[in-house]
Amino acid sequence: MRYVLDRASMSFAAGAFGALINSLAVWAAGAYHLTARLGIGIAPALTPNWLYPRTVWGGLWGFLFMLPLVRGQWWMRGIVLSLAPTAFQLLYVFPYETGQGVFGLGLGALTPAFVLVANAIWGLSAAWLLRTTGRA
Repeated sequence: MRYVLDRASMSFAAGAFGALINSLAVWAAGAYHLTARLGIGIAPALTPNWLYPRTVWGGLWGFLFMLPLVRGQWWMRGIVLSLAPTAFQLLYVFPYETGQGVFGLGLGALTPAFVLVANAIWGLSAAWLLRTTGRA
């Protein structure tokens, strides 16, 4: 039981850490006008109301790291597992929660690529933390 709790807590922590890194990257892309230059309407303000839910959701997505999927390279595992929150955001959040259409195309043609890269940052950060702490 202790092993499961240890894995669960580290998976959540790694997911939350990945979400923090992801959020800082998304904020920086907006703050330094990268998203605007790419025609993507994503430029959030770095506020607690924006950051806290993202960190919690990142932690919940971190439970994916408990699944016995994608054995081998830590970075490949992070990238593959990042496809789940990417699909959720592109196929559910954008069309139904924000009204920006499937794949968030209402925010710009390159939005799906931006989301894919941003969530890869989440997955790589989370997988790196698990590897660094010896829990990968």
